[in-house]
Amino acid sequence: MSMFQNLWAELVSEFTATFITEQRYLLFLNGLKTTLIVAFAAAALGVVLGFILAYIRTTYDQTGRLRILNALAKVYLTVIRGTPTMIQLLIMYFVIFGSVKIDKMPVAILAFGINSGAYVAEIFRSGIMSIPPGQMEAARSLGLNYTQATWKIILPQAVKNVLPALGNEVIVLLKETSISGYIALQDLTKAGDIVRSRTYSAFFPYISVAVIYLVLVLCLEKLLNYMEGRLARSDR
Repeated sequence: MSMFQNLWAELVSEFTATFITEQRYLLFLNGLKTTLIVAFAAAALGVVLGFILAYIRTTYDQTGRLRILNALAKVYLTVIRGTPTMIQLLIMYFVIFGSVKIDKMPVAILAFGINSGAYVAEIFRSGIMSIPPGQMEAARSLGLNYTQATWKIILPQAVKNVLPALGNEVIVLLKETSISGYIALQDLTKAGDIVRSRTYSAFFPYISVAVIYLVLVLCLEKLLNYMEGRLARSDR
């Protein structure tokens, strides 16, 4: 019995040192706030960039227009998808903004947003291309031009098709922000590392960070399933 008592006392001591001593729970809360801001701001930027790129590429595929923009978009997609996210973050902070005094959070948002935009572009493009060509032909026969038909007819259907993949991209992006500590941004993972360095114990800090990420992902999946259900009912 004494062995379990000693183990329990040790766990209580580590828990207290991790969260209670010096109000270290505030480090986790502030880190969580930073993680959420970076993740969702980058996701919004990625959706905007992704939609623009998808529109350029599908317009070229279907009409042959925007040739130069399509070539630039292909280079962007190749470079971003072919290099590690961490390297892109380091280049953004230490090379592009290396000589400028700038807050770390906008840099992280920009780096992750640009990275996410490349993947969202292909998600949107696949959704647009999945719509039968007859939909565009019918819209054009009603007097709509290509842009009007895309906005009013094609995109609403494409968004429903790509929602699961888009939700997965947001989840992946949320987890990818854990590398923000490489530019000394105090996100959730960095907060756990700071607490670990002060308590000399890795168990509670890192397990706590993992649990928080797990809860966030489960909440996002729940929200995604709810939205998919609403869209499915609207189709009926």
